[in-house]
Amino acid sequence: MSRVGSVYLSQTDPDPFRVVDDLLSSPYLTIGFRLVLFFFVVLWLALAYWTFADAGRRGTVRFFWGVVALVFPFVGTLIYVIVRPPEYALDSRERELELAVLEKELRQRVNLCPRCRSVVEKDYLLCPECGWDLKMPCKSCGKPLDLNWRTCPYCATVQSEKNINW
Repeated sequence: MSRVGSVYLSQTDPDPFRVVDDLLSSPYLTIGFRLVLFFFVVLWLALAYWTFADAGRRGTVRFFWGVVALVFPFVGTLIYVIVRPPEYALDSRERELELAVLEKELRQRVNLCPRCRSVVEKDYLLCPECGWDLKMPCKSCGKPLDLNWRTCPYCATVQSEKNINW
């Protein structure tokens, strides 16, 4: 044996890279590489499926994003995650419906002057901001009546034409 640096070389072994060649041709290393490759293929297909399913839940074109994730492994899913809508389509629809219900309830609770849109109480006879006639008093009981009512619902008094302010 001769010594080169700190490594002893065998006089009988003419190829010093045989150890590296044996390691690279090892069946354990081949199986390890195949397992890693299999893991990346499974991960790629799982990400493509997740992209396809998530795009459908978020209301985007799921076939397009599924193909992008398949054609561009890992990068396609990353691009989708960056540009996807921030919420699911069902959540967005539910939020819109909740807002519509709240707006309807608010409109029912709050009376607005038809002329200046300021908030008025339901028993105001005229708008305090613009002076617009909102209701008329009943000629018998004095309760506020809608301008279109001909009869008072509180005392059943028929309102005369002179009392109606149009």
